[in-house]
Amino acid sequence: MTPAKRREFFERLKVATPKPTTELAYESPFQLLIAVILSAQATDRSVNLATPALFAKAPTPQAMVDLGIHAVTHCIRTIGLFNTKAKNIIATCRLLLERHGGEVPDDRDALESLPGVGRKTANVILNTAFGHPTIAVDTHIFRVANRTGLAPGKDVVAVERALLRNVPDEYQLDAHHWLILHGRYVCKARKPECQRCVLFDLCAYPQKHAGAEKRVSAPRLPTAKARRKGVKAGKGRQPA
Repeated sequence: MTPAKRREFFERLKVATPKPTTELAYESPFQLLIAVILSAQATDRSVNLATPALFAKAPTPQAMVDLGIHAVTHCIRTIGLFNTKAKNIIATCRLLLERHGGEVPDDRDALESLPGVGRKTANVILNTAFGHPTIAVDTHIFRVANRTGLAPGKDVVAVERALLRNVPDEYQLDAHHWLILHGRYVCKARKPECQRCVLFDLCAYPQKHAGAEKRVSAPRLPTAKARRKGVKAGKGRQPA
């Protein structure tokens, strides 16, 4: 994909969703960190159903430690791998208190030293909580980057590096959210909706099957507020 096409690629996504954001519900960097830890191998819907009760009881690292592992486990029992995640949450909260004064660090190495936090989670926190132009590559972004030809790579690290090279500077801050939303709602894994994809003519996917090779109006994805309402009503879509 040429630089001009890459710029057009993101300009169209920007028109479709001017202010993209995460679908996880949170009110602080700490709550975002916990929500992202919980979202590993789980859906945003399942996380958003569990975290209101958890955050009402424990909105801070100290409150989480005081709540204790058994109560945390009970609050998140509907999420996959809840036992391991509860242990990681308590251990992470203790380290936040011991090393960072109870604050979420704005530093990759410090974040990745926390239990349950890998590169992808650190990228989400750095981008969403602190405004760094990082790109967390999940299954949706990996698929979109390879399928469209935007940033091909054999693994997530290769795709991340290619995206950081290929995404124009002015789009890097929001690129993560645009790509994940596009992968979730349009460029789906099993049945990509090529016929309504605003990127159709830019896409290198050899099996794209839109009815006609023409520009279509940018599909308006659900707003963050609408998506969260859908989650609360049990209609949320899966994230990475």
